[in-house]
Amino acid sequence: MYLLYSLLLTVGMIILAPLFFIDAFRTRKYITGLAQRLGKLPPINFHDRPVIWLHCVSVGETTAARPLVRALADRFPSHRLVISTTTITGQRIARDIFGSEAAAVFYFPIDWAWTVRRVLRVLQPEALLIMETELWPRLLYECRARAIPVILVNGRISTTSFRRYKFVHTFISRVLDDLSVALMQSEQDARRIRQLGMAAERVMTPGNLKFDSAETATDDGVTDMIRRRFGFDGRQRLIVAASTHAPEERILIEAFKRIKSSVRNARLLIAPRHPERFDEVASILHESGLAWSRRSKEPREQDPSCDVVLLDTVGELRAAYPLADIAFVGGSIASHGGHNVLEPAALGVCVVTGAHTENFAAVTKALLDEKSIIQLRNLPVSEMSAELASVLVEFLSNERQRREIGQRAQVVCSRNTGATERTVQAIAKVLAELPTRETLPLSSLHVTAAK
Repeated sequence: MYLLYSLLLTVGMIILAPLFFIDAFRTRKYITGLAQRLGKLPPINFHDRPVIWLHCVSVGETTAARPLVRALADRFPSHRLVISTTTITGQRIARDIFGSEAAAVFYFPIDWAWTVRRVLRVLQPEALLIMETELWPRLLYECRARAIPVILVNGRISTTSFRRYKFVHTFISRVLDDLSVALMQSEQDARRIRQLGMAAERVMTPGNLKFDSAETATDDGVTDMIRRRFGFDGRQRLIVAASTHAPEERILIEAFKRIKSSVRNARLLIAPRHPERFDEVASILHESGLAWSRRSKEPREQDPSCDVVLLDTVGELRAAYPLADIAFVGGSIASHGGHNVLEPAALGVCVVTGAHTENFAAVTKALLDEKSIIQLRNLPVSEMSAELASVLVEFLSNERQRREIGQRAQVVCSRNTGATERTVQAIAKVLAELPTRETLPLSSLHVTAAK
């Protein structure tokens, strides 16, 4: 079964190689960190202490891991923490926010036997923590063969992923058997992973770490710099459009043009989800006829009066939220499952999202139940500009209603904190059994402490 998986992975990469090369030439997307992706890590001197390996995929998982990393450092001072990411943006964020806490930050290896084994030989981790649902079969298999417990942290299974996993239920059930414990975000996520074959006694629901990470302090210095440079003095109504995908920028710009006729002091800040799309969005703005500025360029005299700001930097979006009157969180009109609505919600910002929020289903439901988020109707793309403009005009024109929504959102966020401590307690129970694991059969790693 694993031989077939490795063969299919290799064939798939060969078939997609031309696309990889094109992307690598244009954006260096797959060239950056290639040696590490092939299992060749830089020299790391940390074998004086046991190692905990934490894997985050991209920006979302890396940001959500902030409180967990701090809690792990406090709870396990005799251990060293190493962190891997898959994407370039995730790597940048991880190096920036975990540089002083992690012994190493590196790119996640391709899931081939020989690359995974090279990394495990170097790291010799005492445990592997995987954020959300990165189920790499070969890595899990090799960890189990070495009696290394693997803990799924902040686990979630979206409706789409659940449907796909069910097509390969037998294989996924075997992969899940290599997990020691699954710490899921919600009861729905826990139910789905059990239905896919994970033993019930190894599934827990400590809650969603993103509620804890949402309360992480913003960088006031960056916030103040953005405020001063672009003249966001509170007298205008600022819409922050976060983590946008195509065609959301075009929808937003068209909606903004409609808004300007009703709310003359409205301004828009757009932060595309992927850095490789910054130039594409700049071209859209250039064609829009609106006055706009680009954050990455040198300050200009017209910056404080422009209609639209393109936030084409990595790691500054969180600092822009305190300036917002309304935050639109993207990936939700485009069918990408939505992105993190909690960061603006925790700051009391009125949040608008599209209909596609599968990646944050439990979070969105919690906010909707308390009338603390605005969700757009699921309409054809051709109708979304008018829909979005109508909603934005309504709430930009009603400060009291806007503030009440933001205040209710803060209450929901505060009420759902505490997942970090429960997660660390579960991890501690797994690590407590490690001194005797060399003498136990592999099945013993499926700890009863997770009950």
